[in-house]
Amino acid sequence: MAWKTLDDMELAGKRVLTRVDINVPLDNGQVTDATRITHIVPTINDILSKGGTPILLAHFGRPKGKPNPEMSLRLVQPALEEALGRSVTFMERPSREEIDALPADAVVLVENTRFTPMEEANDPQMAGFLASLGDVFCNDAFSAAHRAHASTTGVAHLLPSCAGRLMEAELRALEAALSNPERPVVAVVGGAKVSTKLDLLSNLIEKVDILVIGGGMANTFLAAQGVDVGKSLCEHDLADTARTIAEKAATTGCELLLPRDVVVAREFKAGADAETVKTEDCPSDAMILDAGPDSVAHICQAFDRAKTLIWNGPLGAFEIPPFDAATNAAAAYAAGLSRSGKLISVAGGGDTVAALNKADASESFTYISTAGGAFLEWMEGKTLPGVAALG
Repeated sequence: MAWKTLDDMELAGKRVLTRVDINVPLDNGQVTDATRITHIVPTINDILSKGGTPILLAHFGRPKGKPNPEMSLRLVQPALEEALGRSVTFMERPSREEIDALPADAVVLVENTRFTPMEEANDPQMAGFLASLGDVFCNDAFSAAHRAHASTTGVAHLLPSCAGRLMEAELRALEAALSNPERPVVAVVGGAKVSTKLDLLSNLIEKVDILVIGGGMANTFLAAQGVDVGKSLCEHDLADTARTIAEKAATTGCELLLPRDVVVAREFKAGADAETVKTEDCPSDAMILDAGPDSVAHICQAFDRAKTLIWNGPLGAFEIPPFDAATNAAAAYAAGLSRSGKLISVAGGGDTVAALNKADASESFTYISTAGGAFLEWMEGKTLPGVAALG
């Protein structure tokens, strides 16, 4: 898909509407994790260096279309100023005249776009109002690109538009992983339920060479093959679906990797008595809570053969030791291959980021997406309206 970047735009003397994601966690009015704020700093600084005035548009929380002081972006202003090392002008409902009266190097933060129902409805009136505030539109919020809102798609159709640096990095990483990847491509898909990732699995089977299935999802595939998974989390009603996916993989030449051995326990708690058994030997009164060491070795062999890795979801119940062992070991191995330049590794999704952080592997992956739903929809092969609007 063709989309422009900040390098393609003439910004000198222009007011640049910039959609960002600064939906950060707060505790007693204080930002507890400023990661999303620090990620947008390069885009803001780039606009300023090119002579443009950044006018930041963002949502915050879920105010349900009504003003809510607890979800005001005014609460984020101090952390934004600290990250930028400069003052930020906050405006509740700006006019073009007020913006034009500001110094050219001002940074403007507009109040929460979701304080009106017109935002999520992608109301043309709101899109027109936002467009009146700027000369150029820059979308730097890939995490909101799967939403067709006034501040993500509506305004993009009314002004010359481009991707910001964070959006650009995300799109390039995803295109490298899925659209035009170096082969072989291996994908790791884990998590609790097959039902939440049917579209993802169906799309990846046609795009990747090896598909590793882990977590509770793997139990459903094992059960579909006639394996007794005991009291494990399993969607037995999706057995036919699992078999269809496996058959499709065989047809497309996609190698499907399921656990060869598993870690089982009678209770799900930290330090629970656990044992490793062959997959087909799961006791009827036990739960499968992680992949075993033979499974991890098999996965790492797949990584050795691969040039590109896409990772979404843990291999086991990683939140509680010792059921984090498989995820930690496989992530560490992928991180090592990435560091040595042998593997392009892209990962995303909430549990995925948490699991890779826990394994101390995140920093070595080629790209970690924090976009959540947008990352998943891209991986599912869906068109993201916020990206399509930049074309």
